[in-house]
Amino acid sequence: MSKTAADPTRDAAFSLLSAVLDRHAPLDAALAALPNIAPRDRAAAHRIAASVLRRLGCLDAILETHLRRAPPAPVRHILRIGAAQLVLLGAPAHAAVSTAVGLAHARGLGKFAGLINAVLRKVSAEGAAALEALDPARLDTPPWLWTSWGAAARAIATAHQAEAPLDLTLKEDAAMPEGGERLPTGSVRLPAGTDVTQLYGYAAGTLWVQDAAAALPARLLGDVAGRRVLDLCAAPGGKTAQLAAAGAAVTALDRDARRLGRLRENLGRLGLAAETIAADALTWRPAEPFEAILLDAPCSATGTIRRHPEIVHLRRPRDIEACAALQDRLLDAAAAMLAPGGTLVYAVCSLQPEEGASRIEAAVTRLGLRRVPVSPAELPGLEAAVTADGDVATHPGMWASQGGMDGFFMARLRR
Repeated sequence: MSKTAADPTRDAAFSLLSAVLDRHAPLDAALAALPNIAPRDRAAAHRIAASVLRRLGCLDAILETHLRRAPPAPVRHILRIGAAQLVLLGAPAHAAVSTAVGLAHARGLGKFAGLINAVLRKVSAEGAAALEALDPARLDTPPWLWTSWGAAARAIATAHQAEAPLDLTLKEDAAMPEGGERLPTGSVRLPAGTDVTQLYGYAAGTLWVQDAAAALPARLLGDVAGRRVLDLCAAPGGKTAQLAAAGAAVTALDRDARRLGRLRENLGRLGLAAETIAADALTWRPAEPFEAILLDAPCSATGTIRRHPEIVHLRRPRDIEACAALQDRLLDAAAAMLAPGGTLVYAVCSLQPEEGASRIEAAVTRLGLRRVPVSPAELPGLEAAVTADGDVATHPGMWASQGGMDGFFMARLRR
């Protein structure tokens, strides 16, 4: 490698880390903004960046023992990339070190090349032993999140150490993809890193990507065949597809026209139909109320950290307060669109109590709705997720031996 050459994979990984940690961009948005590079390099860069973000606390702890003073942020990013390759991804030492040095030169940081070389060689010499001496669950989790998760914090944080598997929802009578495992709640699971577009049934429109926990809220509406159902904040459409496949007459509403376009594309691939409306749920009102409404409300998304490891670095406590305020307003709007005797399911992919039971308790008092408790029998294999109030709260530490699941809170209400 020449003195100024940068390996395209590491250069892209550097861009992703800079976007997330310096400019606070979501990882998916940063990935989409990358210049045209080979798909293989793009995928590898994402894997490196995600590994750094997932294990940032541990990587920084390992690097700190070899640094006399804090380096500039770009240099720290290069060190993190090199350390992740050495202690997490099993890269050969010479490749991890030399590509890190090349990246420094290419990024105009050549004066730090000697430091990067020396530090990473020391990290390489220590090997995995340096990682084994740490407490990853605590180091890789911000204290405010750890505290908020209570007794389940260690199980949740431990689950975050690994990449999430691929979960699918299949149409009724669809063939099981090769290598798939049927979960107790009906979802199908495949190993992490599986390319869904290469699976049998993808092109035929018999399956779609949906975490096992994300597939539960729509089921709490019960038998929806022939019923008018409103899916609020619907994009990208996994729950809309579930409802349509179950025979519901679905109206899918989302304020983001671009994301709603993606929902239409997904329904088209699946051969399913739904009315789609680009509008703000806070102000839009139907001509007549709905007998069933699914509100998958915008939230902090802390339940999806396994899939989006940047969340632990982007979220702050004040974000939870803002989310809760919006959720209250959306619950008010949903209740106004619900017919007498109708059912409303509220769901958030959040682990934060302020976005879960607290919102439902406030809504019951404010809106005159009543809880319709979920029976443990409705969730085979997930009976422990049913709370004392009859709500459902999953977290990544559940089904640990099977690869975990996203964190979701959901509650069923009736007018």
